[in-house]
Amino acid sequence: MEKSKKTILVPWDFTEVAENALLHAVRLVKTINVTITLLHIVNKQKDEANILPKLQQITTDASKKYNVEVNSLIKEGNIFSSIKKCAEELNATFVVMGTHGIKGMQKLTGSWALKVIANSSVPFIVVQGEPEHEAFAKTVIPIDFSQESKEKLRWAVYISTYFKTKIYLFILHITNESLLRRTKANVSFARKYLDERDISYEITESQVKGKFSEQTLNFATEIDADMIIIMTTKQPRLTDYVFAAIEQQIIANSAKIPVMCINPRTDTKMLTGFY
Repeated sequence: MEKSKKTILVPWDFTEVAENALLHAVRLVKTINVTITLLHIVNKQKDEANILPKLQQITTDASKKYNVEVNSLIKEGNIFSSIKKCAEELNATFVVMGTHGIKGMQKLTGSWALKVIANSSVPFIVVQGEPEHEAFAKTVIPIDFSQESKEKLRWAVYISTYFKTKIYLFILHITNESLLRRTKANVSFARKYLDERDISYEITESQVKGKFSEQTLNFATEIDADMIIIMTTKQPRLTDYVFAAIEQQIIANSAKIPVMCINPRTDTKMLTGFY
């Protein structure tokens, strides 16, 4: 039996931000050998009959316009819990999701957005506008003392396999000796990991104290980055939804830089050099 082609899932709600997400997905599939699947969620199954012709027409038009394979699905359920479930069922490579930023995200997704991204086994690429730069030419990876800093490297290497990507490692400024040792160990691991795979990279250390998320965004903006790769919170707290977690602040950055959100794996400790 022929193995089915992998896909990039694009949540589709017939809005401009969904169209922006589709444009980013098109740019990906023209290099990576995958398809695009537009996913529309309905509250009740009876709504499907009204939506199906319109969605099928958009799918057909997009396939012709962009010369890529575009499919579509309609699922009944909650828009964000269903996105995660569908992505995992399809074994999607990515979910490319559009948002208006922090205000639009709250309006569009409510408190579910961060939780769905954080608990999904499939990486999300969250975008706010149309593609502006060469795909993934400059990708920023913030590195601190956390164990989860490593999984970002695996996806950076995956992206670099297909695109002319330069990785910019941005290192947390820290004075605590114990945390500094762990941060240096993560940087050392990153150097070795990228060197062994012949990936181009630069290392920049933050020189001042302050919110690492804000410093990361400022650095990404200064170098005109095309993407930031972050790890999501393993178990987001209720206050994260109310007051906006660090991840959400990065996702909704005012520079509208696309953000890849990766959920921490449970087998990270198997990789030597990680804390």
